[in-house]
Amino acid sequence: MPIERLDPRLDAIVAPGVDWEELGRGFGGPTGPAEGPVWIAEGGYLLFSDIHNSLRMRWHPEHGITVDKHDTKNGNGQTRDQEGRLVVCHHFSRCVDREHADGTVTMIADNYRGMKLNRPNDVVVKSDGAIYFTDPPPKVPFTPPEHPPEIDCAGVYRVSPDGERLNMVVRDLINPNGLCFSPDEKILYVNDSNQHRKLVMAYDVEADGMLDLGSARLFCDMRADTRMGGPDGMKVDVEGNVYCTGPGGIWILSPAGEHLGTIAMEGRTSNMNWGDSDWRTLYFTGARSLHRVRLLIPGIPVPRGTLAGAS
Repeated sequence: MPIERLDPRLDAIVAPGVDWEELGRGFGGPTGPAEGPVWIAEGGYLLFSDIHNSLRMRWHPEHGITVDKHDTKNGNGQTRDQEGRLVVCHHFSRCVDREHADGTVTMIADNYRGMKLNRPNDVVVKSDGAIYFTDPPPKVPFTPPEHPPEIDCAGVYRVSPDGERLNMVVRDLINPNGLCFSPDEKILYVNDSNQHRKLVMAYDVEADGMLDLGSARLFCDMRADTRMGGPDGMKVDVEGNVYCTGPGGIWILSPAGEHLGTIAMEGRTSNMNWGDSDWRTLYFTGARSLHRVRLLIPGIPVPRGTLAGAS
């Protein structure tokens, strides 16, 4: 499908004539979805989640798509910390954990003040090592029917860099989902995928990593577009443009929240991440598929900065 161009500034982001490429489909069973793409730069491959088959998949440019890990407890969003370790959100085990290079797993968060988390959904790691993740309400089939909520709201959480402190930094969204930082990490964007909301909020980040809730402001409202899809995964490029799944595909928004255009898709788009050696390829997942598109502006690398120990 063509790229929808609503503003001439989009030509500096997506070259005229460029279209996306499908890399594979058939993930997640009848309900899907594929989710959580993350680029492994030192290996030259992409990992992504097949939520309802509880698999982690690997796409390699030479070997195609293979299973990377079984029994992920319905893993969803994932990223990497400053040491290159995977940080993963899990629906069924209601936690966020860290996977080390040798395959061992350590817990990051599974409760808030003694109450089990709902279903951690997406996650981002700040350059200082702090971890921020969203925790929307339990929902069948993403969580089992016998999975009652223990926390009376859906939150956005911050784990301190030393892992010792867990704070709920946002508590007034209905279905917090995707999140990302501006390039200078002074703004945290969080979207709300509730069907009656379909919006992106922006919050100023304070020096201690907490959010200035008085600064909360509407960044983008997608409710007027009635096409299939809504806010879910979200990323930012080095110029501060925000990419968010939305009605009709992936919305490309200026740093001021202006809708410049859409990477058009039939059906629902779930998440995305940057990849390739120049970080100019946007890999993105649909309900049951994996795609990529080449862009002119690089995205923020994952992890931010240089891997510990790398030359």
